[in-house]
Amino acid sequence: MVDYALARLNMVESQIRTNKVTDPALINAFDTIPRELFVPKSKRGIAYVDEALEVGAGRYMLEPMVLARLLQAALPKPGDVALDVACGTGYATVVLSKLVSVVVGVEEEPSLVDSGNANLEALAIDNAAIVNGPLAQGYGKQAPYDVILIDGGVETVPQKLFDELADGGRLVTVEGGTPTEPGVAVLYEKLGSHIGRRILFDAGTPLLAGFRREAGFVF
Repeated sequence: MVDYALARLNMVESQIRTNKVTDPALINAFDTIPRELFVPKSKRGIAYVDEALEVGAGRYMLEPMVLARLLQAALPKPGDVALDVACGTGYATVVLSKLVSVVVGVEEEPSLVDSGNANLEALAIDNAAIVNGPLAQGYGKQAPYDVILIDGGVETVPQKLFDELADGGRLVTVEGGTPTEPGVAVLYEKLGSHIGRRILFDAGTPLLAGFRREAGFVF
C-alpha cells in the first residue's frame, strides 16, 4: 500500500523546495493537500511523480514543480480573487484556495466539473467553485481577477482572459513546447492598458486544444 503522506513529503522536499520555491504558504498547501484524490484510482500510486498526469478527457494536472513555480511567480495574496482555467479535477483550484480569498475554476468537460466539485466538497473547501464553460472565455461573472492560472500548455493566450485581469493582475501559464523542445513558463502582468510578459523558466506540458494559434495563410 502506498504511504501517501510520505510520498507527499518527498514531493515537497525533492521536487518543490529544491526548485526555488520558498513561499511558506504555498509549500504548506502542497504539503497538506492529498494530490492522490485528484487522479483516477488507477493512477493514485503515481500521483506524486514529477510529471504531468492525465486526469481524464485529455486533461492533465501540471507537474508539481511547474505548478508551484508558476503560482509563486503569480504572487497570490490573501485578499485576491483567482481564476483557474482548465482546472480538470480541481487540484490547482484547491492549492489556490489556500492562498487567496476566492477561486473560480473553469472546465468545459462536464464529468471533470462534477469530479472537481466533489473534491472541493470532500475537502471542505468553501471559498472555491468549479463551473462549466468554454476555457478560452474564462468566467466574466466574477471578473476582474488578481490571479489567472491557465492549467495547461498554450500556443497563445486569448485576449478575453487578459480582459478579465484586474489592473495589477498576474496571469501565468506554459507557452509553446514540442515533443523534442521544451516550452517556457511565462508571467503576464497587467498595468492599465499595458500587458507585460516575462519568461520564467523552461517548462513543458501538454497543450490545451482551445489555445492554439490560428493557422496562417500559406501560398
